[in-house]
Amino acid sequence: MPPIQDHPLRYQLTNELHARPFPAMSSPCTVVYLAVKQPSEAEHRDRMLDLVHLKDLLDRHGAPHPQPGATHHMAQIGRHMLKWEQHTEFVSYTAYSNGVSARAFDPADFEVFPADWLEQAPGQRVTSAMVRVLPRPEGEALKPILQDWLVPESLAVSQVLSGSAVIGGDFRIDPAGHMRFAVFTSPGTGHNRIGRIVQRLCEIETYRAMAMLGFSRARGLTPTISALDTHLSEMMVEMTGGSVPAEQTLSQLLTVSAELEAMAARSAFRFSATGAYDALVNQRVSLLREERHKGFQTLEEFMLRRFEPAMRTVKSTEKRLEALANRARRAGELLRTRVDVERSAQNQALLASMDRRADLALRLQHTVEGLSVVAISYYAVSLAAYALYPLAAALDISKGTLTALITLPVVGLVWLGVRRIRKKLH
Repeated sequence: MPPIQDHPLRYQLTNELHARPFPAMSSPCTVVYLAVKQPSEAEHRDRMLDLVHLKDLLDRHGAPHPQPGATHHMAQIGRHMLKWEQHTEFVSYTAYSNGVSARAFDPADFEVFPADWLEQAPGQRVTSAMVRVLPRPEGEALKPILQDWLVPESLAVSQVLSGSAVIGGDFRIDPAGHMRFAVFTSPGTGHNRIGRIVQRLCEIETYRAMAMLGFSRARGLTPTISALDTHLSEMMVEMTGGSVPAEQTLSQLLTVSAELEAMAARSAFRFSATGAYDALVNQRVSLLREERHKGFQTLEEFMLRRFEPAMRTVKSTEKRLEALANRARRAGELLRTRVDVERSAQNQALLASMDRRADLALRLQHTVEGLSVVAISYYAVSLAAYALYPLAAALDISKGTLTALITLPVVGLVWLGVRRIRKKLH
């Protein structure tokens, strides 16, 4: 093919399709699983701490380190094969080895992860599980084995992948602190298929545990949301009745709205992640292609009865929080409109008052102009009289008569001058 430049991400994105291969497992074997998550802001954690913790475990067995920037790694540690995966919020460790212990779900099997190494983990355990893989027994021997190993009350059992295996689990934490799953493989089931079944079980348990974090958040928010809902309803009644000043109600309403927006912002990631984990749980269960076995409930039925109500609660809380925030926002807009209308009425009244004051000022100005004409005319007549006194002696008229003769013309001239000056100013 002629040379052509590749997109810089072509190989990286193509290799991402094969980044998390399924482990190949044989029957019988023992699988131990651990998922670790930081208690808060796990999506923004320092991912180098995850790698440092992994390398500590690898160094204890002289196993090779992962490549720089790797998000998954497989290595042999003693008699166990280790698979490490780094996810958005957590890291998972899967260790499996051939053979099973004499005691079912023996806590000693988990000692592949040393106690001091677990104490140094950069986070907290989200879940841990032990999976016991055995050949499928013939006849009716399977039912008493499962009921002996697991809690019958919550036991979920099904035949998966067209009869390749029978899986069982009770989704309860045993005294050692682990979940327990049993996988009984049919003759001829390949190693890769066994590995896929085990990984699906581990993924179902992990995503279920991560999704339940959203349920915990929703349950914690419910009392606060209920209190804010009641407070908002009371403010709506006050706003309708008009018993409280609109500005005071608006201030309280803005406080409630800001608190609701802050709650929604803090919970947005967790609720969104819960929806994604819920979808992954349902997807992983459907990929097992379950068939009912001996009258037991299937994993899908267990999730529908025990897990789905919690997810519905999360969705309901998310919608309720969003609806309450929208309600507070609409109430604020209505109240703000009411305040604007009241302020407009106040402004109109103020303008009318200013108009009346301006009219009074104009009338006062006209009065002052009349008085100013009289005052100016008085001084003008006096000045003119002084200037014409010699003429009065020549004409043989008295000073009073001369003053009387010039008074009206002087007043008229002053009045005309004042009007002319006012016209120029306006």
